[in-house]
Amino acid sequence: MSATIESIRDDFAFLEEWEDKYRYVIELGEALPAFPEAARDAEHKVPGCVSQVWLVSDRGDGADPVITFLGDSDAHIVRGLVAIMLALFSGRRASEIMAEDAEGLMRSLGLDEHLTPQRANGLRSMVKRIKQDAQVALAENV
Repeated sequence: MSATIESIRDDFAFLEEWEDKYRYVIELGEALPAFPEAARDAEHKVPGCVSQVWLVSDRGDGADPVITFLGDSDAHIVRGLVAIMLALFSGRRASEIMAEDAEGLMRSLGLDEHLTPQRANGLRSMVKRIKQDAQVALAENV
């Protein structure tokens, strides 16, 4: 994925209208890498999301492994939110993932005020799943 969390923050700061920000979120989702069809199953589905969201993690080696994530959704805006979460978390060490404040990011982008309660809950479920994967990675490598 080419968008970094820093570039996403900068782009959000540049865009003034929420219609433009929503369009940008959708564009972020469209830029996600292809998601493997075989992973569109119950094991990879994120519970608590109204839209379908799937998440795959790949853990590196070591006591504090780097974890990369792939994700997808069947809804355009949610797919863009997946892209934002992947920009925030993917490719980072498990300890960094555990320490990251995703809620703070959402507030800084203004998304906390502009998402429906269902989408916000789904986003929290996705963050919970990502952090659970990081926690398991840390616990298994102690």
